Amino acid sequence: MAGLGPVLVLAGPGSGKTRVLTHRIAYLVGAMGISPYQILAVTFTNKAAKEMDSRVVGLVGNYIHGLTLGTFHATCARLLRREAEHLPFDSNFVIFDADDQLSLVKQAIRELDQDEKRYRPQGVHAAISNAKNELLLPDRFPITTYRDEVVKRVYKRYQELLLASNALDFDDLLLWTAYLLEENIPVREKYARRYEHVLVDEFQDTNMAQYVLLKHLASFHNNIFVVGDTDQSIYRWRGADYRNVLRFEQDYPDAQVILLEQNYRSTQAILDVAMAVIDRNPHRTPKRLFTDRGPGQKITLHETYDDRVEASYVVDTIASLVHARQVQPGDFAVMYRTNAQSRLLEEAFLQAGLPYKLVGAQRFYGRREIKDVIAYLRLVHNPSDELSLTRVINIPHRGIGDKTYLSLRVQAQKMNLVPGGLLLELGRNINSDSHAIFQGRAGAALTGFGRLLAEWTSLKDQLTPLSLMDRILEGVDYHSYIDDGTDEGQDRWDNIMELRRLAAEYQEQGLSSFLEQVALVSDQDTLEASANVPTLLTLHAAKGLEFPIVFITGLTDGTLPHSRSFEDPEAMMEERRLLYVGITRAKDLLYLVYSQNRSAFGYAEPVDPSRFLRDIPVGLLNITQPSRTKRGSTEVDYRADRWDMAARSANSESAAANAPRYTPGMHVQHPVWGEGMVLNSRWQDGDEIVDVFFSEMGLKRVVASLARLDIKA
Repeated sequence: MAGLGPVLVLAGPGSGKTRVLTHRIAYLVGAMGISPYQILAVTFTNKAAKEMDSRVVGLVGNYIHGLTLGTFHATCARLLRREAEHLPFDSNFVIFDADDQLSLVKQAIRELDQDEKRYRPQGVHAAISNAKNELLLPDRFPITTYRDEVVKRVYKRYQELLLASNALDFDDLLLWTAYLLEENIPVREKYARRYEHVLVDEFQDTNMAQYVLLKHLASFHNNIFVVGDTDQSIYRWRGADYRNVLRFEQDYPDAQVILLEQNYRSTQAILDVAMAVIDRNPHRTPKRLFTDRGPGQKITLHETYDDRVEASYVVDTIASLVHARQVQPGDFAVMYRTNAQSRLLEEAFLQAGLPYKLVGAQRFYGRREIKDVIAYLRLVHNPSDELSLTRVINIPHRGIGDKTYLSLRVQAQKMNLVPGGLLLELGRNINSDSHAIFQGRAGAALTGFGRLLAEWTSLKDQLTPLSLMDRILEGVDYHSYIDDGTDEGQDRWDNIMELRRLAAEYQEQGLSSFLEQVALVSDQDTLEASANVPTLLTLHAAKGLEFPIVFITGLTDGTLPHSRSFEDPEAMMEERRLLYVGITRAKDLLYLVYSQNRSAFGYAEPVDPSRFLRDIPVGLLNITQPSRTKRGSTEVDYRADRWDMAARSANSESAAANAPRYTPGMHVQHPVWGEGMVLNSRWQDGDEIVDVFFSEMGLKRVVASLARLDIKA
């Protein structure tokens, strides 16, 4: 057991970080007789804190009364309430959530007479959050451009509005605690003397504010015990700074440095590949990961023709292994760099009739930005679609609130029109009597939107789905609305680009066929977390998880590493760490998959394999050739051997409440897919969802109201 003083534990993946921390606490209390009141242990999530607390109780019983164990934010909130007399807010302060914070930023922007379209509230808030993480108050906010000057003024006003409301945001909890300990020596000594031992989990994910406040809390006894791994620092975009590990070694030159290199999760083959990837990163302490689990099978490196075949390969391989009774469906995880990549994978699972679950994200067609664009297209296709109209009539914001929309509906009823029809009337006929009814800004907003809708509907039969989509996106300036300059905004725009790629495949079929395709739905959101099905998730969401078999897909330059990292060495290092984290989630088998081409608007666009793959010695890999079979074909009869049928009928209870029009065994005719037989039908979100097996196309899942299915006698 490590002695007193500063201790840095560099813990490799699967080496038992939580066990180290909890046993350290148990050792301090049970063997050294340290009072729990004098121990502070902090981590990042409530889940991790509860797990630590449970394990400590299991080790030392209930003799931990007075122990301070929790998240950084919860610990800081308690300290600030106790010491509020030294701060510019009262102890009963409220904590504003994300929506509250954004509303306050918008208010500050308006009060300063700035344009929200030019200074997007989300982007401004992200800049303010980054500044707080770096302990930069408004008067020290760095200015290099005119935009920075505006952000500085908004930041100043935002803080004034927070304090006027006796409120703090999440970043303030850390900022004010660090500020208090820095500026108020008596308060700093009070807590530094109390906490004889400070323990920190996931130290590589701390930001500057957290590092400073930890340093102050450990300043008297100098007993600070931190556990982390610079190689698993993948949250730079939200303030995490792996360099805090380097700062720790500089600030505590006499610190004991302990390497945890034994891995209890993966085979040696997987660990060897992981080390080959991460060893290329500079500014790190090398670790030689080893395991007692044996060498294991070589890692499979598979190349496909394009990303659609790549998705089919993943599903085919999973289905084949499950069909052979070798593994369970729930043993598999499919990982990717961006949320947009889930679209082709989801469609491959749907086409095969196999269930899956998503972690950390909505299914592709359930994402806000995708639903917005589809709603626009559905409205153009059918102006009577009031559900789509209500979704987009004020997205992006154009000054059409609930009151104005109610007026539109009332007037439409008087004229025996649907609201969409009245909007078209306003847009097409400038001399319409309706113009006299809708006056002022509200009237101008309705007329403006009506003109756009009239233009789009007049072009819907002339333009391809992609061209029409682009006309809509440009007409409402959706890019500026959804992409606020943050990583989340860029990811949302990437999802729109993925939808455009799909639209490009319907140049000949037209808008109706495209909307039918996107009407294919999945009931995966109804699956329980414990459902025995494969898991789809991003590499970021995979942190802290483990699976027997892992597929990492989309391993091409521009995707992983992401193109946004090409000109930023720090970002490129984090991309490499992201792949390392994904690799080390695998316990038994690992598949690395990439494609020669990426489907781009109807064409196959060549792409290069990820530069990270070149770092893996060939001797560690089982390199397989591209599939020569027809795209999506397989020898496995999916429909005869579906897994976890219970999971696929998660909505069966609600189905009983509605009488389905389509029943199992019924024969139907589709205008494009031909004759098919109904396999299953159920109600979901107010619509009938039907599984149909078509003799030519295989299994399709459709929304009955959109699919144009004719029942055959």
